[in-house]
Amino acid sequence: MKLPSTATMIRIFRGLAIAEAFSWAALLLGMVLKWITRTTELGVEIAGPIHGAFFIGYAIAAVSLWAMLRWPFRVALLSGLSAVLPFATVWFERWGGRHGHLTARPAEAAPTTAHETAGV
Repeated sequence: MKLPSTATMIRIFRGLAIAEAFSWAALLLGMVLKWITRTTELGVEIAGPIHGAFFIGYAIAAVSLWAMLRWPFRVALLSGLSAVLPFATVWFERWGGRHGHLTARPAEAAPTTAHETAGV
């Protein structure tokens, strides 16, 4: 099985950050309907598992990028904490992008000529 490239993993992470935030909103709405208005538990029953799946996906993507991009521990910790606070994954995704933590590093340049390949 081929692992995704760093650039692909960054795109997946960014999408999961946004999806996780939307699922937080859906779960919070479901909790209001369940606990405040006491009208239905359906919102929690539907949004809960969806949010859980996005949360786990975001966590896996964050750990993967920590290893792939060699994030400092502080950055990895912020990515993890952002998943716990509602909507903070979007903040982290924007912050990480601005600070270069969500940028694929260019690969080592491959030799392009026989002269370079021979090490002459």
